[in-house]
Amino acid sequence: MLHEYRDIVSKLKTENAHFAKVFERHNELDKLIAEVEEGREHMSDFELDKLKKEKLLLKDEAYAAILEYKKKNEK
Repeated sequence: MLHEYRDIVSKLKTENAHFAKVFERHNELDKLIAEVEEGREHMSDFELDKLKKEKLLLKDEAYAAILEYKKKNEK
């Protein structure tokens, strides 16, 4: 997720516990969604869509934190 900001993500994961949790949950969802889409796990389309929406919200939250970090630290 957000590979172009790898350095900032690393810093935020160590400096911001909430960001670390958001990032970890996003990665958990990414793996679970891939398992379902590849047929190794099963769930309804409704449940899968719900997970995809949660993942997207987490990505948006992480991206907002990255932009805030850049704004404060790259002047």
